[in-house]
Amino acid sequence: MTHPDSFNPILLQRISNRISETPQQRITFAEFMELALYDPEQGYYATNQVQIGVAGDFFTSPHLCPDFGELLAEQFLDMWRVMGQPEPFTLVEMGAGQGLVAADVLKYLATRKQSAEASDDYAAFWTALRYIIVEKAEGLIEAQQRLLQPFQFSSDKVQWMGFGQLPETGIVGCFFSNELVDALPVHQFVVQDGALQEVFVAVDAASRTFTEVMTSPSTDRLAEYLVEQDINIGTGYEDGYRSEINLAALDWLKTVSQKLDWGYVLTIDYGYLAPQYYSPQRLQGTLQCFRRHGAHQDPYAYLGHQDITAHVNFTALEKQGIALGLTSMGYTQQGLFLMALGLGDRLVANNNTSDIAQLNEVIRRRETLQALINPLGLGGFQVLIQGKGLNEKEQGQVLKGLQMP
Repeated sequence: MTHPDSFNPILLQRISNRISETPQQRITFAEFMELALYDPEQGYYATNQVQIGVAGDFFTSPHLCPDFGELLAEQFLDMWRVMGQPEPFTLVEMGAGQGLVAADVLKYLATRKQSAEASDDYAAFWTALRYIIVEKAEGLIEAQQRLLQPFQFSSDKVQWMGFGQLPETGIVGCFFSNELVDALPVHQFVVQDGALQEVFVAVDAASRTFTEVMTSPSTDRLAEYLVEQDINIGTGYEDGYRSEINLAALDWLKTVSQKLDWGYVLTIDYGYLAPQYYSPQRLQGTLQCFRRHGAHQDPYAYLGHQDITAHVNFTALEKQGIALGLTSMGYTQQGLFLMALGLGDRLVANNNTSDIAQLNEVIRRRETLQALINPLGLGGFQVLIQGKGLNEKEQGQVLKGLQMP
C-alpha cells in the first residue's frame, strides 16, 4: 500500500489528464519528466517538496563548504582578465538551487576587494560584475532571495530573470551551471529487433498507475541524435537495451549561445562522453531518482516527491556548441579543475596548525575539501568550458581551471 505522503495526488491527476487529452492516450517520457519536476504548481521543483542538502534528497558541491563557490569566483575573475576586463561582466547562473554558489561567489569577491593583500583587480572586477540568476522554480527563488538578502548588494548587482527575460543577444560574461543539465527532461528509448523504439507513458485507469508503451519515436531528432553521436544501435546492442536522449540540453545550449555575445559557457555536472554514455554494457541507461539520499530507478514512484535525473552526454554538448559557433576551451574533471584553481593550496594551509584544540576542525575541513576532489564522488563530475566571440589571443590563453599542475 502506498503511503499517502509518498506521492502528490494532484500532480498524478494533472499528468493523467494530460495523457487522456492526447489522441493516442500517451505522452513521451520527456513530457512526463517535465511535468513531474516542473509543473508550475505541483512539480517537484515548483513546490517546497524539493529538499536539497545533507539532510535532504540529495546534496551538491556547495553544500559541503564555501570553497567550491570561492574557487569558481577565481575562475570567473580569470575569465574577466583574459577578456581584457570588460565592464559590465555578467555572470548568468542557470538553476541556482538554494543560492549557495551565488552567496559564496559574491561574499568571497566582496571580501577580497576590501583586503589589503588583494590586487586592485578584485575591486575592479566587483565594480564590473553583474549577477543574474535564471530560475523557474518559485520555491527555490524564495530560498535564494532569503539567502542573498543579508548581503545587501545594490539593486543592479543581483537580479532574477526567466530565460525569456534575458536580452536576446549581447551578454558579455559567463553563463554557468552546476548540476542543471542532468535535471532537464530526457526522452527514453529502447532497442527492439535492432531498431529504435521510444518509451511513452500511459495510465492504467483502473489502478491509477503509470504504464510504459514502446513504439515509434515521436520525432526524427532521436535517430538523428544517435547518428550525430556516432552510435549505431543496430550493431552490438541487445534487445531491451535502454538509455536516454537529452534534446532539451541541445535546445538549452542553443538559447545560451544566442544570448551570449562574448565570453564563456561553464557547465559542471555528472556525465560521460558519448562512447561511455552509450556503452552496450550500460543496459539500463543512466536515469536515477533521489529521495532522502536513496537512489533508485523508478521515476513513477514518489511522484512529485523525488528528483529525477539522467547523466549528461558531454559529447553532445561539445558538438552542439561547435555547430552553434562556440569554441571548446577545455574538458576536465571537477577534482582537477578545483585543484588548478587553488584547492591544493587550501589543503596545505589547513594542515599548518600546532594547536591541538583545533585538530578536530582541521580533520573535518580536510575531509570536506577532499570530498570535492574525490574522483569516485563529486570530484568525478565533469567540467566543460566553451567560448563565444573570443579573438585568437583570448582563445589561445589556457584558463586557470584548465591548467595542468
